[in-house]
Amino acid sequence: MSSSSSPSTSNPRRPPTGISIIIVGAGFAGLTTAIECHLSGHHVVIYESFPSLKVLGDIISFGANAGRIFSRWDNGRIAAKLRSLSIDLSQYGFRIHKYDTGEVVHHQISPKQDERAPVFNGHRGELHQVVFEYAREIGVEVRLGRRVEGYFEGEEGAGVVLEGGERVSADLVIGADGVRSKARQLVLGYEDKPKSSGYAVWRAWFPSTSMLLDPRTAEFCNNGDTFNGWIGPDVHFLFSTIKNGSDCCWVLTHKDEHDIDESWSFPGKLEEVYQVLEGWDPTCKAIVEKTPPEVLVDWKLVYRDPLPTWTSKHARILLVGDSAHPFLPTSAQGATQAMEDGVTIAVCLRRAGKENVQAAVRTHQEIRYERVRAVQKTGETTRDRWHKTDWEKGTKDPKSIAFPREDWIHQHDAEKHAEEVFDEIFKKFADPGREQSGPFLPKEEPVAVS
Repeated sequence: MSSSSSPSTSNPRRPPTGISIIIVGAGFAGLTTAIECHLSGHHVVIYESFPSLKVLGDIISFGANAGRIFSRWDNGRIAAKLRSLSIDLSQYGFRIHKYDTGEVVHHQISPKQDERAPVFNGHRGELHQVVFEYAREIGVEVRLGRRVEGYFEGEEGAGVVLEGGERVSADLVIGADGVRSKARQLVLGYEDKPKSSGYAVWRAWFPSTSMLLDPRTAEFCNNGDTFNGWIGPDVHFLFSTIKNGSDCCWVLTHKDEHDIDESWSFPGKLEEVYQVLEGWDPTCKAIVEKTPPEVLVDWKLVYRDPLPTWTSKHARILLVGDSAHPFLPTSAQGATQAMEDGVTIAVCLRRAGKENVQAAVRTHQEIRYERVRAVQKTGETTRDRWHKTDWEKGTKDPKSIAFPREDWIHQHDAEKHAEEVFDEIFKKFADPGREQSGPFLPKEEPVAVS
C-alpha cells in the first residue's frame, strides 16, 4: 500500500502500479476516470460503442468541485480551453423572473471566479471534445466502435464480452456507460427498469441569428452572455446566450404523464411547448418560436430506485457516473459527481496497490456513497423550490428562490478528501475475514434522473 500525497497541480504521471482497468463508455465519467487512473499509474483501456466522436447535445454544467479537477490537468491548460467555450456570467449573473408578469424577482450575482476551481457551463459536445482529446494526448487508449455485450468476473479479475464474442480481461472493469449500462444487472443481480417521474424537459441549442432580428429578444444577444429563468407552477424555463451572444439554448421542465420505456428522448413539437407557455410572459414564446424545429428534443425525466451498491459481488466491477447514480438536471451536479468518482477510484487504487484492488473498490464506494446521495437530493429540492414557489414569500425574500450554491458541494476537493480519509476506511475492507456488504437505501426513495 502506497503512502498519501498532496493533490498534483501539473499531473505528471506517477510510476506504473501494474493495475489494469477496462472502462466502458467514453462520456465525461469514463474519460475523467480514465485520465485520473492513467495519471495515477494504472493501465487503462476505454471501450466505446460509438464509431466516431460527434459534437452532440446542448448545455452542461460543471461546478467548482469539477473545475478544481480540470484546473489540475496540464497546469490549467485544459481549464483554459474549456473557459473559452463556456458562458461568462461574471457581469450578467442569473435573473429569475415571475412566469406571468416577467418581472425580475431576484438578480443572483455570480460569485467571483476562482481560477483554482472555476465553473464551466457550455455545449456538452464541445466541452466533451476537449476532454476526449486530452485523454488521447496523454496516452489513454480509446477503442471506438467496440460495443460491450456482457460482463464477467471472479475473485482474481473481471472482463467484458465484446460484440462478436471477443473476451477481454483486466484487474477491474468500470461501467461508465450510463443508466442503460449492462453492468448494472451484474452488480445488482437483477434488471432494474426506468419509471416515469412525471416530468419532462424540452431542450434546444441553436445560433442566435434570428434572436438578433427581433427587438423582443435582441437584448439577450447584444450584451455578451446572459442567463434568465422564468419559474411558475410545476414549470420552469431557463434561457442562456453564450459565446458573447452568438449561440443560445433553452430548457423547459414541465409535467409529463406519458409512459416511457428504455427510450426516453424524442423529437419535440413546438406547438406543445406553446401550450405549456400559455399565460406566460410573452418573451418566453418569443424565444421559443426562434427554435429550428429539427433541434428541439423532448427529454423524459425518469427515475430508478437508488442502487444499494455500485460494486459487484467480487468487487471487480464498479459503476461510476450515471451508471451508478443518475441526477436530476436541477442539481447541476451530474457530470461533476461523475468526475469526483473518477478521481476517487484512481486515488484508492493507487493507495491500495495491485494486491488490494477489491478493498480499494469497496473503499471508493464508502467514501463516495453518502455524499452522492446528499447531492442527488438537492436536485429534488431545487425543482420543488421553483415549481411550488410561494410568490408572497418570494417577493419579500427573493433569495428564497435563488439557485442554491452550497459550499459543502462546491468547495469539496475530491482528490484531497480521498487522500485524507483513505487509510481509515481502507482498514475496514483490507481484512479478508470481514464480511463485505454495501450500504442499503430503501426503494421508497426514488431519485429522478434523465
